[in-house]
Amino acid sequence: MLRRLVAAVAAIVLVVEAALLVLVHIVLGRTTANQSMSIAGSDPDVMSKATYAMGAGMGAFLVLCAVLVAVAALTDRPPNRFGRIVLISGAVTHGVLGVLSVALVGWAAFATMMLILCLLVLTLTLYAARPSGGGSDPGEDTPPLPPAPPMGELKPTSP
Repeated sequence: MLRRLVAAVAAIVLVVEAALLVLVHIVLGRTTANQSMSIAGSDPDVMSKATYAMGAGMGAFLVLCAVLVAVAALTDRPPNRFGRIVLISGAVTHGVLGVLSVALVGWAAFATMMLILCLLVLTLTLYAARPSGGGSDPGEDTPPLPPAPPMGELKPTSP
């Protein structure tokens, strides 16, 4: 129950983050195009189109992460190897962006990035792959202990 709830919340937060990042990149791209800004002689047209492309790429990546987490929540099964790799790379990306956002944006942005990082890591750990072997007992491959003798049969070992 808890892991489905965490995965559902993570999926919703990732979709909202994707929408906000795409919106920010659209505003930045339009501002660059309207102001005819250039950095060190770069073409403003290329800069605005690159900003649009970066926003679309980041949005698509976050939506992919959200879909993988939502599928895990709906089926209550862990993501496959590709899904785990994508979610791990999303968690690493949020960690790096969180560190960068402290200096560039502030502590509120850092806290937001760390919240999303925690949701991704918690989802990954709650849906950790179970050991193969048929059973759910982690110590199943060790031999069982011998049964304890009844209380009346205990004998001292020294005279």
